[in-house]
Amino acid sequence: MQAGVLALQGGFEPHVAMLARLGVRAREVRSVEALREVTHLVLPGGESTTLHHLLGLFGMWDELRERHHAGKLALFGTCAGAILLGRGDGERPPRLELLDAVLARNAYGRQVDSFTRELDVLGQPMACTFIRAPRIVSVGPDVRVLARLGDDPVLVEAKGVLAATFHPELGHDPRVHERFLALETAQLSTQTP
Repeated sequence: MQAGVLALQGGFEPHVAMLARLGVRAREVRSVEALREVTHLVLPGGESTTLHHLLGLFGMWDELRERHHAGKLALFGTCAGAILLGRGDGERPPRLELLDAVLARNAYGRQVDSFTRELDVLGQPMACTFIRAPRIVSVGPDVRVLARLGDDPVLVEAKGVLAATFHPELGHDPRVHERFLALETAQLSTQTP
């Protein structure tokens, strides 16, 4: 397994630091060549329209989709990264549609409306920070909800994909990143060392 963090824009450094706390040296992914070398990729928070634009500009949009569909790439999106992984609600930017979930951008308000709330995440309390967070409006039948804020899913998982509307990388609890590292895709799970 080789983990990477998309490092084109947004809050990628805290993800690199969290993975380092888990003993994983994550590659900062800024090119198609670097993308081809990772088996697990974090799409960080930032600005989803800008991330979409940069993924296209650097030729990584199609490569990311193809590698995931081929079972060669597990994905973890936080905030803007989660928006890109899901399906659109009619708003821009276009989405990767690799997660059967509809996400609405900035659904909890503007930057000044950011908040931290303790939630039950993977069976234990965890401080979850929401910054201009998207809302998961709906999930498909194969999407597992791992945490909620009220009735809203905030951490979901499907085959080879994990998505959080909050920022686990800004806290001290590594459980969400551990869950990401444990993701397997079809091809990864059948490979032998």
